Amino acid sequence: MKDFDYIILGAGCAGLSLAFELEMNKKLDHKTLAIVEIRDEYKRDKTWSFWKVSDHNFEDCVIKSWHNFSINSNLGSHEIVSREYPYQTIDSGLFYKKVLDQLTKNKNIQFFKDSEKLNFENSFVFNSIPSKNNDLSNIWQHFKGIEIETIKDSFDDEIFNLMDFDCDQRDNVHFFYTLPFAKNRALIETTWLSKMDDKTLKDYDFQLEKYIKETLRIKNYKINYQEEGAIPLFYPQIKIEKNKINIGSAGGMTRLSTGYTFLNIQDHSKYISNNIEKINNTKIYHIGKKYELLDNIFLNVLKNYPDKMPKIFFKMFKASSKTVIKFLSNKSNIFDDLAIILKMPKWIFIKNIF
Repeated sequence: MKDFDYIILGAGCAGLSLAFELEMNKKLDHKTLAIVEIRDEYKRDKTWSFWKVSDHNFEDCVIKSWHNFSINSNLGSHEIVSREYPYQTIDSGLFYKKVLDQLTKNKNIQFFKDSEKLNFENSFVFNSIPSKNNDLSNIWQHFKGIEIETIKDSFDDEIFNLMDFDCDQRDNVHFFYTLPFAKNRALIETTWLSKMDDKTLKDYDFQLEKYIKETLRIKNYKINYQEEGAIPLFYPQIKIEKNKINIGSAGGMTRLSTGYTFLNIQDHSKYISNNIEKINNTKIYHIGKKYELLDNIFLNVLKNYPDKMPKIFFKMFKASSKTVIKFLSNKSNIFDDLAIILKMPKWIFIKNIF
């Protein structure tokens, strides 16, 4: 059995972000780290997007930034400008390469396929592997996206479409999401906020083909890349254990009302790195109690009034872009929160507080 000062379980976004943060801040010069990950190779498998409301270590992995975005519904289209907070997209393949190139230079860091050879007794563990939760009757954000390339220019790459609700809702919440990386290349995603046990919603390929041909009016294209996933919109069951901290989605770093996780992971990694010398006595990091409260109210409304959600999102973005983005990115103050709340249908939200 091998002894290490620290062990990271799972080397996805959260595990690698933490390892990179520790390495870049020289926290591993005299400490040892074991990283446990089952995958054989790293390649692009995800696309992480977010509003840049704080600095992060991966600017060189950003493949596109936008200052303009739109929201569509049957009420019309609303275009929004965000000069202060650009919306950024990171290619996970570039992220993996950057992090692994750096980590493999340090002889104090070792990678393992499983944890059988590791002695956990004297190590501090950072776990990024969520407990298996097969609660398919709860609300999930599930999606499939394809990156398409067209023969002729088909997109305005200066503006992305955050949500297009003008589509078949099937008594749930459904929207399309389009990120144009170039005038002839874009990631198009069909996204549902619903229970996972409804298999009738998972004809993703049909949905994407129909949207591309009928709404975007693109007939000829090729698919360069595709991704599929499901994000639980409920908090993980976090068991407090000695010498162990959960990170990433396993540690509650996913914002339930949006599914955004990447920047929360970076903030959590910085917090751990800054407190690593006294990690056993450090308080558990939270996104924020007020966001937990507001997100729970939001999810109750989503469960009880899914037909109202397109209108609610559309009205919310009628507030100033800076206010909305700060609210969705956990950086809002009380005045921002009030501005958002006042845009909401009050009787629905009051009913769902309790």
